[in-house]
Amino acid sequence: MASTPAIGPGRTLQAETYLAGLRGRRPRLPFDPAAVEEQARRRMSAEGFAYVAGGAGVESTIRANRDALERWRIVPRMLRDVSARDLTVELFGRRLSAPVLLAPIGVLEVAHPAADLAVARAAAADGIPFVFSSQASVPMEECAAAMGDAPRWFQLYWSTVDELVESFVRRAEACGCEAIVLTLDTTMLGWRLRDLDLGHLPFLRGKGIAQYTSDPVFLELVRAAGAAPPADRPTLAALRALVDVARAYPGGLWSNLLSREPRAAVRRFVELYSRPSLRWDDLSWLRERTRLPIVLKGILHPDDAREAVGRGMDGIVVSNHGGRQVDGALGTLDALPAVVEAVGGRVPVLLDGGIRGGADVLKALALGATAVLLGRPYVYGLAVAGEDGVRQAIGNLVADFDLTLGLAGHTAASTVRADAVTRV
Repeated sequence: MASTPAIGPGRTLQAETYLAGLRGRRPRLPFDPAAVEEQARRRMSAEGFAYVAGGAGVESTIRANRDALERWRIVPRMLRDVSARDLTVELFGRRLSAPVLLAPIGVLEVAHPAADLAVARAAAADGIPFVFSSQASVPMEECAAAMGDAPRWFQLYWSTVDELVESFVRRAEACGCEAIVLTLDTTMLGWRLRDLDLGHLPFLRGKGIAQYTSDPVFLELVRAAGAAPPADRPTLAALRALVDVARAYPGGLWSNLLSREPRAAVRRFVELYSRPSLRWDDLSWLRERTRLPIVLKGILHPDDAREAVGRGMDGIVVSNHGGRQVDGALGTLDALPAVVEAVGGRVPVLLDGGIRGGADVLKALALGATAVLLGRPYVYGLAVAGEDGVRQAIGNLVADFDLTLGLAGHTAASTVRADAVTRV
């Protein structure tokens, strides 16, 4: 019996690409994520690429994320009529077009001048939620305005000043964010060898602090602390850093160069970021101050997952911060099954770390994740081709997942179960 040809983003992108090839046109970006990363490395500054690509210590946790994904293999099933596939999933009452979100990544200006704004537009065009970073290069309000009614969340770092935390949460609510993602694993910066070798931390140059310099509470803290003291005898490198700070700070370059406030803002940021004393009991304070779902990011241990649910949290992201915080930590897919079991279906569990292709998405769903977060690949796309590069990174992942889902014998993202994979 004849059947309708399979449809979906996978077949569509394949057809468009092959037909363009007949006309001598090739994609602006390679389809291989590793090739895009290499192009990004050549385009970005050494310091910018190190900040994005690097991990903690000898970067064994970055490798562990990929190794964990490779230990699970897909077991395709045959003759199941996969001519129509449903990629949608539901999260907090919102039906998403695919089980993919864009992870919060800070200091996107090191990849492209349009930074978070380009990512926001790309995510909105494809209906993929973008999780705004606390360490953004563009204020959340500007990104939200560019997204219309497309879904967005806000990632929160808990600073040492609770009034600032509350201000961030209020702003996130006001600009239409649909969840607060509290990152737990970065109460201090990890030991990142690439950044240390270069002596480079972008925040000291005023980069990645746009959420702070656009915040009224933060600006009050800066002005209350007074101007930064005069700088030591300047070196050429220090002068360049001063110019970087002046460019990044709101206002005109020349007026910022003449003012001590931009340097004072950087100093104040360093003083209040982040809070190593954070404890489970603090979550009740945050719960009282927002109506939004609170998702805890950085959970790897099942006991922490149980505690999160018991404390009234609404979701969990199994994450090791892309391998950037603890060298030698557990790969996230290795941690996922125990966390899912501990949660017992009471809240959604998402997976972050090492996602590169559609097979990775399928494996995560099979082991109990509702969705995954895509990280570095979209930043590399941004570095190479701006907004178009981010759209291609999203489109490639979704298309690959669509085809992998069908070829493995499944018709819906929401119904993939553990028997879809086997551990080897």
